[in-house]
Amino acid sequence: MSSTLAELSEQVGQVSDIYEARTGILRDADWYALKLSEELGELTAEYLRTTARGRKGAEHAADSRTQLADETADLFAHLLLFAAAQGIDIESALRRKWFKYLP
Repeated sequence: MSSTLAELSEQVGQVSDIYEARTGILRDADWYALKLSEELGELTAEYLRTTARGRKGAEHAADSRTQLADETADLFAHLLLFAAAQGIDIESALRRKWFKYLP
């Protein structure tokens, strides 16, 4: 099953709405930007653990790889949330900035 970026963004937004309702944390423009930094830090820490250059985390490599994948998903989800909060059409931005180099 494959989803478009628009579908993923919509689903991530729904989960974020549930998070806000459960925690009462106001998701303002600063929150979205700061969460990107937080999630990148968590991804970096997990990457360092996965490559044996950070504090011990998961005891098994498979667990560490799963945690790395989960942290990657968190960062990607928060990037989609940030783009939506800023009114950025990420697909158009990718076409304009990256895909112009494709034949």
